[in-house]
Amino acid sequence: MTNAKSNVNVKIDKSIKAQAVDLLSRMGIDQTTAIEMFYRKIIVERRLPFQPEPLPTPDEKLIKALQNRKMQIVELESDGKGNIIIDKEKTPELYDWGVNG
Repeated sequence: MTNAKSNVNVKIDKSIKAQAVDLLSRMGIDQTTAIEMFYRKIIVERRLPFQPEPLPTPDEKLIKALQNRKMQIVELESDGKGNIIIDKEKTPELYDWGVNG
């Protein structure tokens, strides 16, 4: 009995593909084999073989950056377009960080 083959067509960022192809090549694995291994793992585990995590929101990134710099967390205002408004007089350290990084 022969296993019929099927194609999988995906669009992926060129840089991501190039990096993966390079790493797979260094492992002695081609893309087809890697994708089949991935699918087989999904079937065996009946789930993705890793835990996807959401990317942090801009607010979460800002809070983390403030915590890393040991800056006081303050409630910020934003304009109608979602841009953060920082009052230079009320929070000069935050304003300086926002402007100069």
